[in-house]
Amino acid sequence: MFKSILVPTDLTERSFRALEIAMKIARHDEANVTLLHVIEMIEDADAGDFQDFYDKLGRRAHKLMDQVISRYERGSDLIEKRVSVGRRVKDIVQYAHAHEMDLIVLTSHKIDVADRSQGWGTISYKVGILSQCPVMLVK
Repeated sequence: MFKSILVPTDLTERSFRALEIAMKIARHDEANVTLLHVIEMIEDADAGDFQDFYDKLGRRAHKLMDQVISRYERGSDLIEKRVSVGRRVKDIVQYAHAHEMDLIVLTSHKIDVADRSQGWGTISYKVGILSQCPVMLVK
């Protein structure tokens, strides 16, 4: 059913739960998984001024992603990693569209039922609304 799965991550342990779910789906459907980390650009700043900073964050992201991918001894060949600098929601949605992803799997926090107004501005909510492919939220 799914041949390409995108897993956006903020590199927290909690966010890697989405990768666990994506890997189960990938093994079942023989799909490829792309683990994507978007480094948020500093607003109203020239990208060149912070290039060393972004490069350092990129190296750190690759290292952390390698550590997580190494957990999947019999599946790490299914996982591709990508790091970019930009705007998280926009870049996630554009990447999924440009690479014809069949599914996006990402973590989302639980909504407090007593105060449902919170959470509408989250990355997961925005990706879910803007994505052109199915989105699975892992809580």
